[in-house]
Amino acid sequence: MAPETSLIANLVLCLVFAFVGGFVTSKLKLPPLVGYLLAGVAVGPFTPGFVADEKLAGQLAEIGVILLMFGVGLHFSIRDLMAVRGIAVPGALGRITAVTALVTGAAHLWGWSLGAGLVFGLALSVASTVVLLRALEERNTLDSVNGRIAVGWLIVEDLAMVLALVLLPALAGVLSNDSRDPAGHVGGEGLFLTLTVTLAKVALFLALVLIVGRRVIPWVLEHVARIGSRELFTLSVLATALGIAFASAELFGVSFALGAFFAGVILSESDFSHQAAADSLPLQDAFAVLFFVSIGMLFDPSILMREPLAVLAVVLVIVLGKSVVTFGIVLAFGYPVATALTVSASLAQIGEFSFILAGLGVVLGLLPAEGRDLILAGALLSITLNPLVFAALDRLGVWLRQHPQLTARLERQGCEVLSALPDVDEGGLADHAVVVGYGRVGSVIGAGLKAEGLPIVVIDQDRRRVEDLRARGVLAIYGDASTPGVLEEACIARARLLLIATPEGYQTRRIIELARQINPKIDTAVRTHSESEVAYLERQGIGVAIMGERELAFGLMEYALRSLGVSQYRTEVTVQKFRTAGDGGAFERHDDLEPRRSAPELRQHRDAEQVIER
Repeated sequence: MAPETSLIANLVLCLVFAFVGGFVTSKLKLPPLVGYLLAGVAVGPFTPGFVADEKLAGQLAEIGVILLMFGVGLHFSIRDLMAVRGIAVPGALGRITAVTALVTGAAHLWGWSLGAGLVFGLALSVASTVVLLRALEERNTLDSVNGRIAVGWLIVEDLAMVLALVLLPALAGVLSNDSRDPAGHVGGEGLFLTLTVTLAKVALFLALVLIVGRRVIPWVLEHVARIGSRELFTLSVLATALGIAFASAELFGVSFALGAFFAGVILSESDFSHQAAADSLPLQDAFAVLFFVSIGMLFDPSILMREPLAVLAVVLVIVLGKSVVTFGIVLAFGYPVATALTVSASLAQIGEFSFILAGLGVVLGLLPAEGRDLILAGALLSITLNPLVFAALDRLGVWLRQHPQLTARLERQGCEVLSALPDVDEGGLADHAVVVGYGRVGSVIGAGLKAEGLPIVVIDQDRRRVEDLRARGVLAIYGDASTPGVLEEACIARARLLLIATPEGYQTRRIIELARQINPKIDTAVRTHSESEVAYLERQGIGVAIMGERELAFGLMEYALRSLGVSQYRTEVTVQKFRTAGDGGAFERHDDLEPRRSAPELRQHRDAEQVIER
């Protein structure tokens, strides 16, 4: 192949193979990242057929690392981290320490050096940003408490890995020596001097970037934005990311990754961060794909046959060991089992930083090629298994909810007490509302009921939320309302209304079934996200089911009609007409569409005629 066409050929074929691999794995309900890595294996030197140029692929991958780390810095949020710092900081650092110590010990038994064990352990201790965010988005839990804890945990891990990338080159001379050969170690003074010089360079770099860069770069971008050229603005963003990364390596001896990360951090605080992220995303995605392909090229699939037990051990550490450690840490900090299971499943894989650390470890002579192959095998298998880990832990969560005593022992801290109403005259508690779920929806409803002085009992699976409600004088019970016994504790037999503010369809059906066994006449209001579920609940004769997305659409429709000059009367008639249409409509359909009140989809309570003026 002619030198002038080798770059184009490698670029085209790598992208084509990556597209095919990503498409196939997506169809198989696997993360596309698995397909990109397999594409790299396909064009690598260890498989027949076309072999890409490793040097060219490596240089393209370096750009991918820069843009990948730039994106991490661009989305870095101090506010998000501070919101969950109580669990994210000690939890992430504790898990990194535990996993690294465990893996370093195992590597020592394999005859590896201390440096190899540390790099290997660090690579297995950190999770993939791409995989975690994608998994949380697919489960609609990214903005939940559990999702924020997992993301905050990952931010701390990323920062720890950035520090490791800075220190590893400085410590390479010490760590590469066999720990059983004391004579080979560098003296304490030499190590101290090396670390001091390295940290001084990093401190000078950070001072220039964070002090000067925070003023200069936003000022430059502002003037570029005023020109009105999108191409020029995109170019300025890429020049900033690549320029700072290159300068950090050439002038301060800092890695490309660290320079790009702080370039993103600087831009994240400017008014142009969203536009910068949007403009750089296509190139970031493309070169990140090339990074994963180049990593796959380094993987020797024969290690699956040569070292099957070692590969199995690595996968067990990533999937099982990390999950158990994470589960224990989250419970130790007083969070409920549901949170511990979600965070454990989210972080039971490895990814981008693992590859970067493995590559750096091999370049520095710390990690043998076998270690890199084991890391790549562990990444491929753990990412592939991650959906199964979520499914398995979901089943475990259901099983634990069916055994509240075991759950209470795991969570400790008085869960048995929270599972029953506090000191209250249960005989005097009647005609109250039982609110299941006190999140964004339930809390608004509960606040409205409390504002009118109406009695409510809240059932929630977040122990801390229950503790907070009780501290504010609200009757609250910790538990799963779909588990027998929990509704009884909320005095459902004497309740007037059951209000289910959680969207899980199976749980909703079970809760209604249990409630009607105890109180057949109880009125019911339900939140759901499915039109088919609305139709099913209507057939069951419940009071009302509200589909959140439909009500959002009706609210926007009402505003649009009024904004375009339609009268208030006609607007209400039109909205009501659409509300009562189709399987997802309101339960009571009237021939005349005369709106009787501002929220006609909520039917009058069966005793509304006897409402007492308060």
